[in-house]
Amino acid sequence: MRGHAALVRGEAVPEGRVDVVLDAVPARDRETRPEALARAQRQRRRWATQVVVVDELARRACAERGLAPPPEVSPARVLAVSGTEVADLGSIVAVALAHSPAVRALLAALEAEQQVPEQAARAYYDRNPDRFLTPEALRRGVDPYGVAGAGDFLPYAEVRDQVVRELRRAVGRQAFFDWLDRARAEVEYAPGHEHPGDPSHPDHEHRH
Repeated sequence: MRGHAALVRGEAVPEGRVDVVLDAVPARDRETRPEALARAQRQRRRWATQVVVVDELARRACAERGLAPPPEVSPARVLAVSGTEVADLGSIVAVALAHSPAVRALLAALEAEQQVPEQAARAYYDRNPDRFLTPEALRRGVDPYGVAGAGDFLPYAEVRDQVVRELRRAVGRQAFFDWLDRARAEVEYAPGHEHPGDPSHPDHEHRH
C-alpha cells in the first residue's frame, strides 16, 4: 500500500496524486549516469509533490471561501505550460495552475478582489509610454522616451480598462503568493517529498 507524500493539517495527501503529476509532465532531465539520473528523479518527485500540495491547499481554500472550481480535466493529459508562465510564476505554480481547477478558481477570486486606485492606473500609463504607442508610431519606429508627440500615444481613456486589468492581475498574483506562503506553514512532508530547495536534504537545489 502506498503511503502519503505530505500531511496538511494532519490529513494525508496520497503519493498517488504525485504520480499523476509525474505521468502528466514530461521529464526535462536527460541524465544518463545512474547517480545523476537517480538524483534527478528524486528531485522531480519533490517538485511534483509541491504541485500537488499547492492543489490541495487551493482545494481547501476554495471550500472555505465557498468557491466551486470547474470539473477536473483528464489527469493523464500532458500539461501544456508556456515559458512565459514559468518565468512569471515559477514552474511549480505554473504547472499547478494548468493541473488544478482549484488553483485557477482561487487565483481568479483573489484577482477579482483587488482594487486598483485611479491614480495607480494613471501613474502606470505615464511611467510606461512604450506600452501605449499607436500602431502608426510603432511602424515609424518612434522613440517613446525621445522625440514623440501626443498623437503618437493611445489616449489614457482608451487604454484605462486594459491598464486596470493588468494591474489587478499583478496584484492578484502577489496576493496568491502571499496566501501560499502562509498556507504552506500547515504542511509536513514525508521523507523523499521535501521541497526541492529544502537544505535539510542532501541533494537539494532551488529550481522552480
